[in-house]
Amino acid sequence: MTTKSHKFAAAWLAAAALTISVSGSPQISFAAVGIGVGAGQDASSDAQAKLKKSQFKDVKVAVDNGIATLTGSVNLYEYKQSAANRVRKAKGVTAVRNEIEVAGPNVADSELKAKLLEKLTYDRVGYGNAFNAISLDVQNGLVTLGGHARTDVDKDSAVALVSTYPGVKDVVDDIEVDPTSIMDDQTRLAVARAVYGAPTLNKYAIDPAKPIRISVQKGNVSLYGVVDSKGDKDMAYIKANGVPGVFSVKNYLQVAGQPTEK
Repeated sequence: MTTKSHKFAAAWLAAAALTISVSGSPQISFAAVGIGVGAGQDASSDAQAKLKKSQFKDVKVAVDNGIATLTGSVNLYEYKQSAANRVRKAKGVTAVRNEIEVAGPNVADSELKAKLLEKLTYDRVGYGNAFNAISLDVQNGLVTLGGHARTDVDKDSAVALVSTYPGVKDVVDDIEVDPTSIMDDQTRLAVARAVYGAPTLNKYAIDPAKPIRISVQKGNVSLYGVVDSKGDKDMAYIKANGVPGVFSVKNYLQVAGQPTEK
C-alpha cells in the first residue's frame, strides 16, 4: 500500500470513529465491522482455492482472524496432511486448525499393523535399512511410530509410507533420528561386519528385509529383529560387544516362536 493510501485509510477510520462518537450511528459501526468480514471472506476464498483437487472435494475452509479451520473428509491420512500444508500457503492464513476426518475403509488394527510392518520391513532396502529400528503400534486406526531412524530421509520415508496406506486414520510420529556422527557410522559398519561375519549369523543377511537390525547412538548399540534360536541371539550380542569403541550393547532380539519380550 502507498503512503497516500495509508493516509487515506487513517483519515477514513478517524472520521468513522468521530461519527460514531457523535451520532452513535449503527450504520458506521456495521461498515467498520464489514472490513474484517470482507478480509475473512477473501482469505477463505483464497484458502479454498488451494484445494481445487478431487481428493479435497469434500473439504471446506473457513478463515477467522488468520486461523483457517478445515472440516469435511478425505480418503487417506496423506490427503488430510496435504490439505493443511496447502492452506498454510494461502494469503492471510497464519495458522491451521485441521478437523478433517479420514474416511476410507475401516481395517482391523491387527490386520493394519501386520500390513504396515511388512511395508516398513522392505522400506529403504539397499539404503542402510538394517540400521533403522522403527517400531509401530495401531489403536483404532491411529498409528504410532517410534524407535530410531538412521537419517531424516529414513524417518520421512517411514512416515510417508504409513500416511498413504488405506485404513490409517491418524499418525503420531515419535521416531528419533540418530545424531550425525562419523564415529557412529564407523561403529555401525564394524558391528555389522562382526555380526554377519559369524558363520551362524550370516544367514540373516540373505533376506535384506529381515536382518539383525543394528541401531547406534553415541557408541551405544542396540540389536533388534527376529532370530531362529537363543544361541543366535547370544552370539549376536557377543560379536557386537567385542567391537572396539562400543560402549554398551542392549540385546532386543526376539527368538522366533517365543513370547515377545518387552
